[in-house]
Amino acid sequence: MRIHSRFVLFLAALAAAACGSEKTSEFARLYEGLPFEMPVLERPDIPQRSVSIVDFGAVPDGVTLCSDAFAKAIDSLVEQGGGTVIVPEGLWLSGPIGLQSQIELRLEKGAVLMFSPDQDLYPIIDTNFEGLDVRRCLSPIHAEGARDIAITGEGIIDGNGDAWREVKRRKVGDDQWKNIVRKGGVLADDGSAWYPDEGYKAARATAGSLNKPSDELDEQYIKTFLRPVMVSLRECENILLEGVTYQNSPCWNIHPLWCRNLIVKDVIVRNPHYSTNGDGIDIEGCENVILTGSTFDVGDDAICIKSGKDEDGRRHGKVCRNLIIEGCTVYHGHGGFVIGSEMSGGVENIKVSNCSFLGTDVGLRFKSTRGRGGLVRDIWCENIAMKDIVSYAVIFNLYYAGVAASDKADGQEEDLAPVDETTPEFRDIHFRNISCSGAKQAIYLNGLPELPLSGLDFHDCVFTADKGAEVHYAKDVVFDNVIVNGTAL
Repeated sequence: MRIHSRFVLFLAALAAAACGSEKTSEFARLYEGLPFEMPVLERPDIPQRSVSIVDFGAVPDGVTLCSDAFAKAIDSLVEQGGGTVIVPEGLWLSGPIGLQSQIELRLEKGAVLMFSPDQDLYPIIDTNFEGLDVRRCLSPIHAEGARDIAITGEGIIDGNGDAWREVKRRKVGDDQWKNIVRKGGVLADDGSAWYPDEGYKAARATAGSLNKPSDELDEQYIKTFLRPVMVSLRECENILLEGVTYQNSPCWNIHPLWCRNLIVKDVIVRNPHYSTNGDGIDIEGCENVILTGSTFDVGDDAICIKSGKDEDGRRHGKVCRNLIIEGCTVYHGHGGFVIGSEMSGGVENIKVSNCSFLGTDVGLRFKSTRGRGGLVRDIWCENIAMKDIVSYAVIFNLYYAGVAASDKADGQEEDLAPVDETTPEFRDIHFRNISCSGAKQAIYLNGLPELPLSGLDFHDCVFTADKGAEVHYAKDVVFDNVIVNGTAL
């Protein structure tokens, strides 16, 4: 009898080990040859119970506001210890949805979750955007301090972003421009842009090229300008985003901020090509992230890594570290994979591999400027295929939104600045098996004279481009078997 009991315990132990192995094996291949240490991520722990929003009064007619149904469904599961809120096939209109710990939002095939453009549903809150502590509208989907949360399924989340965003005239054709103007709104004085309302126009005039308007403007008057990111996850842990399509956001699509243990798998992210600040995903100050098998076609940077801006970013001090980005495709976007320009908290330990950038403005984009501070280091970019890149296949620009020393007229003195906590540093960044068919320029490295780029190496790369490599203020740069238009650098 004792032998039998031990045998049963032995089998139970084997079963438990098998379950544990099965739980982590899904992503095990991504850790093979990883050049830095990172915890093996697992799916969030969400109990196996579920409710449908239909059971709480939701109606799939695209007219009935279902905000209360979502809130009641989530609250009912929270009272039981968590579970899954099911969004069935149909068109569902809602205001903001707040996720809580151990809650999964599952959109079934054919489900379209559409967020109302009614601004009264989105209060202005204290938040963080573009690396600064600011006031902006509450996000359509949001969570703060939650553990074990997920958004999954085969449905679509639409942010109704056209009701919030400005449109630059140069970005759209004549017929589309006429349709936009016909909706109402106001034009810039020179006709170069359309704004949803007068408040937006006034805010834009004080914000310039940035997104922080004058504090003297009444925030209710400029509320449209304070448009939210569509999915805001702040200081959350153990997160899964899988399978869903995110589109037409008022601003950035997906913004995990200061999160830990994030898995983004097989999502589609879409924004119109003309969408201002229409980023795909902005991973900011996060630790331990897997982004795999996903597709982006957006109006700004597609896969963007950030860690805060200037004094606010340095004060928060949230390093963005331990990221695996694999098997993603980017179509339209200002950059395929991007670090910066908000990187004041630092960025380290990132591997980007087996990705394709097709028609993006830039392929691999690294940007910052004086005043940021922050250290970017230990980045590996491998097996990247690019085609029809509008400008640079690979670019480092530490004069983002400024005038580079290399662009000064002959005879002008070099503008050396002191090296201190506000000086950005980029070093130890590696490129291998990069191929690009068609670009304005293959490689452009533009560092700072007081703290040059350092430790950059390129191995086994092939480019077809109008121009080859250009290097300013960079040291210890290696080109090993790098071919541009059939000639080795």
